[in-house]
Amino acid sequence: MSAARPRLLYVSDLAYPARGRRYCDEDIDLTARLRAEFDLALCHPRDAAALMDGFDAVVVRNSGPVLHYQEAYDDFRARAAARGTRVYNPLHGRGDMAGKQYLLDLTAAGLPVIPTVDRPEDLDRLPAAGSYAVKPKAGADSIGLRFLPYEELAGLAYGEGLLVQPRIDFRHEVSFYFVDDRFQYALYAPDPERRWELEPYEADEADLRFARRFVDWNTLDHGIQRVDACRTREGELLLVELEDLNPYLSLDLVPEAVRAGFVAAMAESLRGFLGAR
Repeated sequence: MSAARPRLLYVSDLAYPARGRRYCDEDIDLTARLRAEFDLALCHPRDAAALMDGFDAVVVRNSGPVLHYQEAYDDFRARAAARGTRVYNPLHGRGDMAGKQYLLDLTAAGLPVIPTVDRPEDLDRLPAAGSYAVKPKAGADSIGLRFLPYEELAGLAYGEGLLVQPRIDFRHEVSFYFVDDRFQYALYAPDPERRWELEPYEADEADLRFARRFVDWNTLDHGIQRVDACRTREGELLLVELEDLNPYLSLDLVPEAVRAGFVAAMAESLRGFLGAR
């Protein structure tokens, strides 16, 4: 790292057409705030590998599903590993960064996650449901998601990397946002039919114990994580997704004091990640 202010290459797809959201607004605001402490430049994820050598670290933010640029992303990861480039979040995350295998691992470990299988011989391990969600292991942003009745599950092409889960009848979805291992805020969608309409959520101690189990499991010393869960009709929280690659933060929905606190926590995390004093 240079003796001057740390230089960050901030990766974002400012034109990504997110449903019901404007990713670009979040990154424009966040980079404007981070410039108080860092020298910073933005680039598209396809350009990160070619540009990263001129910076102290690469910060991957709202870069969109890597399925849309898989070859470029694989090249970026390979070059970063070969050159020892600092990438934030670090590339050894065990959540969505590595695909959906973690849903199988967490199911096998007995953690509170929506039960997940990837083999026809394991279908009898799933609880009965009105329908079942089928999704690709390498999926993101609901790409490839479909719902099928149980009788159609045995004939699926599991060799192509599919996951099957029961479709949960839930009260609401809730997301917990962390910087490193520090909880920042929570948001929830009170109407299951309007998943993108989020509101602030007051997490209690039981909620945070639930969320921290997955942050601890992921073993990332630095970075931003979003723990997505659903609350069943019986009141139980079940993990839906552990997003550790480029979680959208919905910072426009939290009060200014919370937003400022998040930015301060992220800046402190980055300083620690870079070894800054």
